[in-house]
Amino acid sequence: MAQVPQILRWHSFSDGAHLEHAALDLIQNAAHTALAQRGAFHIVLAGGRTPRRIYGVLKDLMTDWSAWHIYFGDERCLPPEHSERNSRMAADVWLDHVAIPPAQVHIIPAEQGGEVAARTYAQTLADVGAFDVVLLGLGEDGHTASLFPGLDWGEAQTAPAALAVANAPKPPPQRVSLSAQRLSNARQVVFLVSGAAKVDAVTAWQNGQPLPAAAIKPVSGVDVLVDFAV
Repeated sequence: MAQVPQILRWHSFSDGAHLEHAALDLIQNAAHTALAQRGAFHIVLAGGRTPRRIYGVLKDLMTDWSAWHIYFGDERCLPPEHSERNSRMAADVWLDHVAIPPAQVHIIPAEQGGEVAARTYAQTLADVGAFDVVLLGLGEDGHTASLFPGLDWGEAQTAPAALAVANAPKPPPQRVSLSAQRLSNARQVVFLVSGAAKVDAVTAWQNGQPLPAAAIKPVSGVDVLVDFAV
């Protein structure tokens, strides 16, 4: 079967502040549209410094928080309150400050171990349709979420929604990640790429190298926000 091409739209910004502002506008507009059309907004969060700054501003957004549903693209197998958990970071700077019902903040139970947590989270997502927005980052090696080069990215149509990652090249090695297939089931996928250290990964991506980031293929295409010229 022929490979489905990835549709990419590149958006360059002069610095991180302008990138973050554009990302905030995108999230706000997507939420407004989803709430008006479907009565709910389903967003998948990324970890990292740039998302952290965005989340810190999002807490001041005027919106119907009761209709927001929060998911996570990946998580480290660490205790729930560990400072390096993506869920802890998002809670500290945003989620603990707004009125999203706790039952609508769907945390990956990664403290249970990768295999158990992946199965549990796949069940959580079983009745969830297309996400409205998926936020992703890009590693210097082209990884996204916890989908790393050389490991299973879950690209097949039959791939589970969540994967246990047992040997990630970055600590901790035990993680859980949504599969490429599940991340691609979204109305909007947005990569947030900040810093000169990512230039080589972006170049490799543009040149068609088989990176994990290139495995995310929503029908609507992918928007890549970068704070350097591409």
